[in-house]
Amino acid sequence: MKQYQAKNILNIALAGHGGAGKTSLAECMLYLAGAADRLGKISDGNTICDFDPEEVKRKASVVTAVAPLEWKNRKINLIDTPGLFDFEGGVCEGLRAADSVLITVSGKSGVAVGTEKAVKMASKRGLAKVFFVNGLCDESARFYRVFENLKASFGPSVCPVVVPFIVDGKANCYINILEYKAYSYEGSKVSEVPMPDMGDRLDGLRTAIYEAVAETSDEMFEKYFSGEPFTPEEIIMGVSNGVKSGAITPVFCGDAQTTFGVDQLLNGLAWLLPSAEDKAGELAVDTDGNPVELAVNEDGAPAAVVFKTVADPFVGKLSYFKVISGKISPETPLINMRTGSTERVSKVLTVRGKKQEDAGVIVAGDIGAAPKLQNTNTGDTLCSPVRKVTLDGVDYPQPSLSMAIFPKTKGEDDKVAQGLLRLMEEDPTIKFATNHETHEMIVSGLGEQHLDVVISKLKSKFSVDVTLQQPKVPYRETIRKKVQVQGRHKKQTGGHGQFGDVWIEFEPCDSEGLEFGERVVGGAVPKGFFPAVEKGLRECILKGPLAGYPVVGLKATLYDGSYHPVDSSEMAFKMAATIAYKNGMPQANPILLEPIGSLKATVPDANMGDIMGEVNKRRGRVLGMNPGEDGMQVVEAEAPMAEMGDFATFIRQNTQGRGSFSFVFERYEEAPAQVAQKVIEEAKSKGEVD
Repeated sequence: MKQYQAKNILNIALAGHGGAGKTSLAECMLYLAGAADRLGKISDGNTICDFDPEEVKRKASVVTAVAPLEWKNRKINLIDTPGLFDFEGGVCEGLRAADSVLITVSGKSGVAVGTEKAVKMASKRGLAKVFFVNGLCDESARFYRVFENLKASFGPSVCPVVVPFIVDGKANCYINILEYKAYSYEGSKVSEVPMPDMGDRLDGLRTAIYEAVAETSDEMFEKYFSGEPFTPEEIIMGVSNGVKSGAITPVFCGDAQTTFGVDQLLNGLAWLLPSAEDKAGELAVDTDGNPVELAVNEDGAPAAVVFKTVADPFVGKLSYFKVISGKISPETPLINMRTGSTERVSKVLTVRGKKQEDAGVIVAGDIGAAPKLQNTNTGDTLCSPVRKVTLDGVDYPQPSLSMAIFPKTKGEDDKVAQGLLRLMEEDPTIKFATNHETHEMIVSGLGEQHLDVVISKLKSKFSVDVTLQQPKVPYRETIRKKVQVQGRHKKQTGGHGQFGDVWIEFEPCDSEGLEFGERVVGGAVPKGFFPAVEKGLRECILKGPLAGYPVVGLKATLYDGSYHPVDSSEMAFKMAATIAYKNGMPQANPILLEPIGSLKATVPDANMGDIMGEVNKRRGRVLGMNPGEDGMQVVEAEAPMAEMGDFATFIRQNTQGRGSFSFVFERYEEAPAQVAQKVIEEAKSKGEVD
């Protein structure tokens, strides 16, 4: 592929609801542009963009793929993103590198949650948007119904550019309203045909375009209302200006499986969408935190952002980057602004799916990749040492589902941990930590399918089989009553014996663990043994008397005891303290405490009642409701952590993926009797408590 300048480079992310045909559309575009010698199919597992083994197996995109093509003297970098909500991190990566978003919409089902999310994310980043209504060769597809659906959902900016018409019962003819020409498709053959008589419908569509063009400038406004017709060039330029400003969202249509209408889409993308140069660079910050505007200038100091990482144990690490300023070649000195270290770029690549080609240079506005950047992660800025700046990274969603992960083969915990750490390099929406209290490894992700892919990749890439379980809940224990007890340890052996005798007062207090004190008088217990008593108690509170959970809110005061001048020792008094603890805790009205979390659920207004009902069902308390962004409502509540394990699945199903939530630990509260009893019985059955 020849070298292109920023003014002729288009970076376009494909987004939309799962199953709308994003990858099929990318495949069709690549085929028509000559970047692929055959038209691959999802069902056959041979598309360019879905090359990951998990994608081939699942017949759905799970990672973002890059595939450039050439059309009308433009280089179009297609960035195919996943449509399944569990892999939203890939969409965030794709949109970070994109200047425009091509949103694929099913010609049968129309606007779906994934469509809404794609529009929202593109608008948030200020990216130009285009709709493509796909699958129109299906008998149940209805373009005009979907078009009205789009207008009702996203407003008057939605503007038709290519529309279908039927000849002899065949849905293989399309009108390009910009050109005011009609085309017929028979197999791979495209022919211009006479404009059909569609009556008021076509006139209405043309009027919509003219009105949209009129809004793009005062000159066009005056021309339109004076009744003077626009030239084809003015229409294209007006729509292009409107698309770039966000005032117009053009709608194309066709069928990716048959290629019908996709050439018109490619023409429209080349004519209408902003080039990398049109985006006018980005704002970065310098080492003092001051804003710095970076122009899309290949002669400037280089600066690039890494938007995706592939970490393969066999192939190695591959970092995808977008050059914002300057150019990057194997000779370019670069600094990683996160680590402060120099990164040596051995070579730069152009990547199309899984195929890699050496490139001499990647210029401003273009996308490339570099292998073996060991200290570089997704979101990092690589820049020139003479102009140190930091660019915005990738804004990922937070994990919502956590599970305990166990190797099926004993002793492979380290293997699991190392595999997860490698997977986190290429997918930062995966989180991993070891809970030292419950002694469990916890993996977190965006949903059940996401974690299922994690398990599958651990096996295929790192040869380790694992299972997932609900994580243990970190309960606590405390007391509600003051008691005074004796702990006496006496043991006679052949030589010196062991003797320690203490009286300890246990009572509730407000502390996160043990509060130790003493009020011994008269030297009943020598001061030298006080630390041993405290140490014994601190070891004891790691396991409470009810279910073996750590004890909190306990004040222990050593107030009396006795000792033997020969047989007493630190160990003896430590043992005496342990006996006092075991004798006293059951008498002090011990109770089980459960962790309570603070919940913030952002949901559509129509789902508020269901969410509040579910919170109550899970023993939670609704604290209030507040209006959120985009007509959403925020339900604030508190709920026991033990009841929230599958809340991520519930809220996704209940809101069809529109809802989201955060849940963070707040405090401990006394567990209800029936809950405590169940936990205690389970602990006893597992031998975790006497």
